[in-house]
Amino acid sequence: MLNILSFVFLGLLIFYFLFIRKIRVGITKLGYFGTQLQDNEFVSVIIPFRNESEKILESLKSLESQNYPSDKFEVIYIDDFSTDDSFEKLKNGITKENIFVYSMKDTNFAKAHKKQAIEFGISKSKGTIILFTDADCTNFPNWISTMVIGFEENTALISGPVAFAESDNLFGKLQSLEFAGLILSGAGLIGNKTPMIASSANLAFRKSVFDEVGGYKNLMNLSSGDDELLMQKIAYSTNYDVKFCFEKDALVKTDANKSLEEFNQQRKRWASKGLFYENKLIVAQLFLIFLFYLGLIAQLFLGFFLDPRFLTIFSVSFMLKILVEYAVMEKGVGVLIEKINLPLFLLAEILHIPYIVYSAISGALGNFTWKDRELKR
Repeated sequence: MLNILSFVFLGLLIFYFLFIRKIRVGITKLGYFGTQLQDNEFVSVIIPFRNESEKILESLKSLESQNYPSDKFEVIYIDDFSTDDSFEKLKNGITKENIFVYSMKDTNFAKAHKKQAIEFGISKSKGTIILFTDADCTNFPNWISTMVIGFEENTALISGPVAFAESDNLFGKLQSLEFAGLILSGAGLIGNKTPMIASSANLAFRKSVFDEVGGYKNLMNLSSGDDELLMQKIAYSTNYDVKFCFEKDALVKTDANKSLEEFNQQRKRWASKGLFYENKLIVAQLFLIFLFYLGLIAQLFLGFFLDPRFLTIFSVSFMLKILVEYAVMEKGVGVLIEKINLPLFLLAEILHIPYIVYSAISGALGNFTWKDRELKR
């Protein structure tokens, strides 16, 4: 029995090592997007929001400062039933004629959620390209220009980089490092033409393709997935190209979670959509990743209470995990992170093990809170 477990753990280690190495290789395949548009397409920036009173004006200011031609883009904010003064604060702060705000309270929806707010915003848009960001984010002046420059004739969707703003506390720094790893994973998988991970904080796509695949049809029953599930729907049901814009000017910044509970609810929400990926190979890969992390915990337990040789297996697995993930993180220096703090990275590697197992299990159970709204998967 112990020999069988040893071979299982070895198999999971080999899979995980090759999977993460593939991500690193994928990042190196990402193309350079260039610096100048040949033709300025009309872009509609869509921003659904709920209870963002603290950050909404910062978002507005960064979008008012975009250097993309003002007659070639619009910004559409959609209030998703906020219970604070976000809508009023935003409406009173708008100074540009190409920025609009709508409220879902003025529609026929008695209760909405993010995907409905997005589809409503798209229905009001004029752009050939739709660009998502969030109301708690800020964007560099070249953001729109950089994100849309990669749209070629067969390009359907472009995912972009997102990073947490610098934090002075340990919790914030750990989140920044972990989130950078997540974004890098998404970039590498897209580079390998196996799109899996994306963020609605920075996502662009052709409106014609969105309509062609039926928008969020068959996805409305899920509370999350407005980014990844849409990307996968396009990538795996059409012949269009999906890209990742790995440029510093395309970076979107947001704040890390302020509390452990807020972090927990966010990760549960993100994890909840994994079982609904249409590409079952992706689901299988995610399950094997979960088993690898669960196996690390099992190795410690077996090593302490049954056979010390499992501690050797754990040590080898953990060291290889550190080495291959550090190689990926190096690719993010200069875009997502300024440098890698080695002690912080090692601490994150330790905490990563129970966190992944807990998030996967709790996300599968399906209940979480988002913006003071109780949601199910």
